Amino acid sequence: MTTLCVRFFVLEGMRHDGEPIHEWLFQAAREIGITGGTAFRASAGFGRHGLHEDTFFELAGKLPETVEFFADEGLIRTLISRVGLAGLKLVYVLHPVTTGVTG
Repeated sequence: MTTLCVRFFVLEGMRHDGEPIHEWLFQAAREIGITGGTAFRASAGFGRHGLHEDTFFELAGKLPETVEFFADEGLIRTLISRVGLAGLKLVYVLHPVTTGVTG
């Protein structure tokens, strides 16, 4: 079985179907059988939306955020497809990973 990790790049204030984008992604992942995911808020980042930094004057909801999942290849590819079918155009990276549990 090939395990893949997908990381979506979003802005923390993004919403889809009335929900914060990370919550929508979590629900979509749960529905197809992915057992967990994580959202990370960045302190700074730049890209197609320009430069955003966590400063005193930063507007709420404009910092970069990544939402990450790992699962077997079929589930990850199904999630990517579902995101596209929902009309979202999110940048993502995809890479093979080795997973395990300590102890």
